[in-house]
Amino acid sequence: MSELVNVAVDAMGGDNAPGEIIKGAVEALQESEKVKVFLVGQEEVLKKHLAEFTYEKDRLEIVNATEIIETAEPPVNAIRKKKDSSIVKAMGMVKAGTCDAYVSAGSTGANLVGGQVLVGRIKGIERAPLAPLIPTEKGVSLLIDCGANVDARPSHLVQFAKMGSVYMEHVMNVKNPKVAIVNIGAEEEKGNALVKETFPLLKNCPEINFIGSIEARDIPAGLADVVVCEAFVGNVILKLYEGVGSTLIKKVKAGMMTSLRSKIGALLVKPALKETLKDFDLEQYGGAPLLGLNGLVVKTHGSSKSIEIKNSILQCITFKEQQINDKIKEKILLKDE
Repeated sequence: MSELVNVAVDAMGGDNAPGEIIKGAVEALQESEKVKVFLVGQEEVLKKHLAEFTYEKDRLEIVNATEIIETAEPPVNAIRKKKDSSIVKAMGMVKAGTCDAYVSAGSTGANLVGGQVLVGRIKGIERAPLAPLIPTEKGVSLLIDCGANVDARPSHLVQFAKMGSVYMEHVMNVKNPKVAIVNIGAEEEKGNALVKETFPLLKNCPEINFIGSIEARDIPAGLADVVVCEAFVGNVILKLYEGVGSTLIKKVKAGMMTSLRSKIGALLVKPALKETLKDFDLEQYGGAPLLGLNGLVVKTHGSSKSIEIKNSILQCITFKEQQINDKIKEKILLKDE
């Protein structure tokens, strides 16, 4: 067997911890023989839940952590004071090189702070963006940044574009990925000060395939593979995406139950509809990587169920196998050396 990818998992973070976190970890082990999971959390609690599952004992270890960082806690204080928390101990394993990657459904703020402070940025990276995959008509696009850097500068967005291109090409196998910046129109002169200043920098960047501006309505059509923006805009796009998707699914299901005829029709189209809607289920794409760090940090939704945890762990395998951090260094730092 080739060298295992070691993934530290914050077993105590998220609305459904530790049950769904543990279930997702076990499912990841069952799906791939390439990964070893380190469940970090309160040992006795984790042992009790693990007793319900069958798994390869040599590919799962418990790392005891007595404290939990709650969602409402101030992130900086929590990271500084709760040294024995599942987040701090798990990230410490990535920093020490014991683990290749880290997955958490816990406090977004604590994970962002911990990633920057504990794991640390790659030398030369100005900011580390959160970059989730979002479903589109043509497959998936990478939305970068969706929550880490609300007040970004043009140079940050250029680095986001480069890192996003590396991720889409080598993790998602999209050759020469198309990069676009979120704007309120297609014309180059449109946009706020940040977009206007960033546009020519992206246009003149030879390391990326820049196609210009993209309006929000064109993102679901998959016109760009890498969608670049600062975190305020990105977070609004992501949340609206999730809300509209959820509402549409509910409306479709409700409409199918309005009459006997519609119920009969629903039975006929159910298999095809289920398969189609599966493409727009964000859980199947795993979490959002915090790119540009010395190790991989993946943040999943706070409400994550086992499928999202499983897929987040599995995406860590590709990240390591494709040596994404090395490629990011080459893409961004080569000209500066």
